[in-house]
Amino acid sequence: MPPSPHQLTVAGKIYRSRLLVGTGKYKDFAETRAAIDTSGAEIVTVAIRRTNIGQTTGEPNLLDVLPPAQFTILPNTAGCYSATEAVRTLRLARELLDGHPLCKLEVLGDPTTLFPNMPETLKAAKTLVDEGFEVMVYCADDPIQARMLEDIGCVAIMPLASLIGSGMGIVNPWNLRLIIDNAKVPVLVDAGVGTASDAAIAMELGCDGVLMNTAIAHARDPLLMASAMKKAVEAGREAFLAGRMPRKYYSADPSSPTTGLIGS
Repeated sequence: MPPSPHQLTVAGKIYRSRLLVGTGKYKDFAETRAAIDTSGAEIVTVAIRRTNIGQTTGEPNLLDVLPPAQFTILPNTAGCYSATEAVRTLRLARELLDGHPLCKLEVLGDPTTLFPNMPETLKAAKTLVDEGFEVMVYCADDPIQARMLEDIGCVAIMPLASLIGSGMGIVNPWNLRLIIDNAKVPVLVDAGVGTASDAAIAMELGCDGVLMNTAIAHARDPLLMASAMKKAVEAGREAFLAGRMPRKYYSADPSSPTTGLIGS
């Protein structure tokens, strides 16, 4: 039986939720778990350079709160500024996760904007794919470089909507559409989502999913925002599948009948 259009398939595995969430910036692990449960997310991303998943003995281990038996752990290379750093970090993650190949690659260009360094990203992606990693890749919203990453063998393309942590929403929907229209692998918006309407717009554009962290963790009420994001992703997906009505500028089209009116 083919997967439901409401499900997300990444690297051959089917997920019910199209919302992916990060695990950083919460006040404690208890809030992290509560927010993720509320979001309905099944894939959770973990910054290996910032979060303990077993590499540091004696410190709280995130995997005790989010066990791999319940969630797909997506190790990421946040904080890496070169291909060498990123590859080394994900090799460590694969060892810690018993050979788990799925990963999120991000190679940053500078600490101010956290914009991706695309030459280094392409270099790291090639190495990781050659080593058997299933690479989901954070990238610029550049259709040409997105296609290059797909050609390398990345299992998902993850263009930024706007800068990481900015909450600015989707600043260039046209480039996203170009990437979506040409991709043969899932396209997920990564970075820049600020509120539920941003997530809904991403899904209405045809994105396969949305990844976010700060928008939930830094909300005044993270659990309530997690609930809102869950609903927004689902609503945006349904709107995309339904197909919006065409825009008709300067052309009124009453929704109620205009014939058989009382007194006419």
